[in-house]
Amino acid sequence: MAEQLLNFTGKVVLVTGGATGIGRAVSLAFARQGAKVVIGDIDERSTETVRLIEEAGGTGLFVPTNVSRASEVGNLVKTAVETYGSLDVAFNNAGIFVPPAPLAEHSEEDWDKTIAVDLKGVFLSLKYEIAHMVTAGAGAIINTASIAGVIGDPDMAPYVAAKHGVVGLTKAAAVDYAKAGIRVNALAPGLTDTPMNRVWLDDPAMRDAVLAGPQMGRVAQPEEMVGMVLYLASPLASFVTGGVFVVDGGQTTR
Repeated sequence: MAEQLLNFTGKVVLVTGGATGIGRAVSLAFARQGAKVVIGDIDERSTETVRLIEEAGGTGLFVPTNVSRASEVGNLVKTAVETYGSLDVAFNNAGIFVPPAPLAEHSEEDWDKTIAVDLKGVFLSLKYEIAHMVTAGAGAIINTASIAGVIGDPDMAPYVAAKHGVVGLTKAAAVDYAKAGIRVNALAPGLTDTPMNRVWLDDPAMRDAVLAGPQMGRVAQPEEMVGMVLYLASPLASFVTGGVFVVDGGQTTR
């Protein structure tokens, strides 16, 4: 029964930030479950994600998109709907990370750049995705927050602020559109082995600090986020909205 409910055949799934890491793993997983996957990203490695989807017999499309620009996000959603006829699921995953530093040492540019992509980008994605889903009367959206959206991590003030904002946007959108048949939830990954997290993974002191607690004693692989995203997008989660789902191997239990 669960396998049938995780079958996305005939569904159209939009993924922002699908070039690498969690976005790529989730894109491939949706494609394996029968979905047509549309990737919005500024990273040309998205073409490799599409190639992997097609080699596995799936359908994928890359639309170059800067999620901090309204016109490009609007075009992404429009292209998905015009190409495949609908938009059933969105995984708003695009994000950036500036070099770590104490709050007072971050520049205004660090702040503006992080908020533009990590928070405004989610707002714009929700805005255009929901506008279509309202007309369809259904939809499932998953926003990538972070454990930095539920706790305060050191040397990450712009990122922490942005990800707390994503959690707030998720809850606000869930309240606004629950009766319209649209479910909105957030994924909060712990430290995951992705290119963006290399600044942490390559720092022995930071890596040791993160892993020194009552947890699994390792970082996550991108594929370990897939199950939660597919669950939240599926009928298995039909009564789930406004939630923040932490997948961190126990990192935040300290």
